[in-house]
Amino acid sequence: MPLFEYKGMNQAGRNIRGTVDAENVRAARTKLKKDGIFVVDLRDKGKAPKKGKSKKSGHSKGVKVEELSIMTRQLATLIKANIPLVDSLAAVSDQVENPVLKEAVADVKNSVNEGGSLNKALMKYPKLFDKIYISMCEAGEMSGTLDVILLRLAEFKEAQAELKAKVNSAMLYPIIMFIVTLGMLAFLFVFVVPKIIVIFESMDQALPWYTQAVISISGMLVNYWHVMLVGIFLASITFKHWKGTPAGREQWDRVVLKLPIVGELSRMIAVSRFTRTLSTLLTGGVPMLSSMDIVTNVVDNAILAHAIAEARDNISEGESIAGPLKKSNQFPPVVIHMIAIGEKTGELENMLSQVSSAYDFQVKNKIDGLTSILGPLMIVIMGCVVAGIVFSIMIPMFEMTNMVS
Repeated sequence: MPLFEYKGMNQAGRNIRGTVDAENVRAARTKLKKDGIFVVDLRDKGKAPKKGKSKKSGHSKGVKVEELSIMTRQLATLIKANIPLVDSLAAVSDQVENPVLKEAVADVKNSVNEGGSLNKALMKYPKLFDKIYISMCEAGEMSGTLDVILLRLAEFKEAQAELKAKVNSAMLYPIIMFIVTLGMLAFLFVFVVPKIIVIFESMDQALPWYTQAVISISGMLVNYWHVMLVGIFLASITFKHWKGTPAGREQWDRVVLKLPIVGELSRMIAVSRFTRTLSTLLTGGVPMLSSMDIVTNVVDNAILAHAIAEARDNISEGESIAGPLKKSNQFPPVVIHMIAIGEKTGELENMLSQVSSAYDFQVKNKIDGLTSILGPLMIVIMGCVVAGIVFSIMIPMFEMTNMVS
């Protein structure tokens, strides 16, 4: 069924716009009229100019994970109530408030109504529905358990969003403290220290090395700040380009994993993503090899992704999962041990889920511990730096005062 984009006014006289599905233009106008909308402009989205296809490519800007999760839960509930898929999608489309997601669901409903499968329709929006989402929907359609699969997908998306929120909230306070510290140092070096230098120059006295160092840094910031900004900009662009290359990404991820605290936390987050995603896919009926292909893109670390890809190749030759992962030396022994037990007992999905839950708990505790330490540590560092600058200026001034007296 075609999808029409309209502009109009409601009964209160307010301008509104949106989309409506109908068999033709007349049916669309009739439908809108029944809803109390006076149509000003009505266009068939299927005949829209090519520049409008940017949304069809899967534009996900403005769609939160929570909104996608709620939509998925609603769809699962309707399907579980034995409501046909097309009607369920239509009901969800009317319920969704986000315009981008609303349009995507409406278009998916039209594709399914024309005889297409759900997973094929979702493929038109790759940035909105990722490979995990599409693969599990395909498995759900094939097995006749789409409602169960959609509920697991919603839980999976919520768990991912919760873990990401924990990491972001933990990093927010140290970042704010770092920015405040840089701003305070810039103020001292640019506005305070230059005024003190005038006094030192008039006294013609030898200054301690630490005072000379502060004066040199202040002079560089005052005289060459524009050069430094350009240098920082070029350095960031160069780093981003280097990190974007396969070799650069691999080298950077290897360095990150070797860092004292950040490396351990990054590995724990990657293991949690790997085990939870693989458990969700296998429970949803996605084949092992296809699941391993998908999870290589989830860990967000080239070194671990390479280890998983090698394990996938070995699994295709008849090996177990635990053996190849153990050879890579990138996964903790307890993870390998639990995966091996899961394979032997036939409870691999359950074991992977337990590993993920355990690592989520460890990540939370680790982040909470780091947050409690980083706050006071940043304050101490900021205080020490500011105190060092103050003392490097005040000590020579006290010496000058004593000489004068």
